[in-house]
Amino acid sequence: MTTSQPSPVWITGASSGIGRALALALARQGRLVVGSARSHLDLATLVEAARGLPGRIIALPLDVTDPGAMAPALAKIEAEHGPLGQAVLNAGSHIPMGAADFRADKLRKLIAVNLMGAAHGLEAILPGMLARGAGRIAVVASVAGYRGLPSAAAYSASKAAAIAMCEALRPECAAKGVTLQLINPGFVATPLTAKNDFAMPMMISAEAAADAILAGLASDRFEIAFPRRFALAMKVLRLLPYPLFFAVTKKLLRD
Repeated sequence: MTTSQPSPVWITGASSGIGRALALALARQGRLVVGSARSHLDLATLVEAARGLPGRIIALPLDVTDPGAMAPALAKIEAEHGPLGQAVLNAGSHIPMGAADFRADKLRKLIAVNLMGAAHGLEAILPGMLARGAGRIAVVASVAGYRGLPSAAAYSASKAAAIAMCEALRPECAAKGVTLQLINPGFVATPLTAKNDFAMPMMISAEAAADAILAGLASDRFEIAFPRRFALAMKVLRLLPYPLFFAVTKKLLRD
């Protein structure tokens, strides 16, 4: 890597939705983006979409649920493009689940992607950034992790764990020069939200979500939550005592 070449940005879950929109937005800014996902075909489409932009996108297929995949991928990135400057651990999945269809295997699948996928990334990336005393990592969770929501028993649990993990790590990372950030989106039009069969208030496009994330990544604030009004409403819900909270969530139940 030459001194004029910007440090690479690594995005997991880059093949669709927020990850794809963010990768293209960064490429428009002239950044070198390494996009990872399981789908080789979708990544190839992403690379093609970035042709002609000031920056470029490089595809690096991998499965974030594989404990042994992240470290070799990082080594490849840094061997070819220099020290990783920034990572957005965005890979995620959603399986609607309530009481009637509660299954431990569904929860396990979401934990593997939404929590352990981010954990595998942190395990691989943190040592180098801490040693250099520089770098930025953003973990994508969700406002659904603020409290347990109907039909999201598995999703809310996985995202709540991701939020707590980042809260616990932030002070030590900051003390050693590494910026750890948490991204909590509301409803964003993606293949994941397309699985929902209920009204999704204040939904925004993946491109609008990418813009909000870019603004947050340019700051040092811990949480990047959007859209603002919906995130604020969810924060208020987080503060309610249980009787009031359950009175609200009872109204969200479907027949």
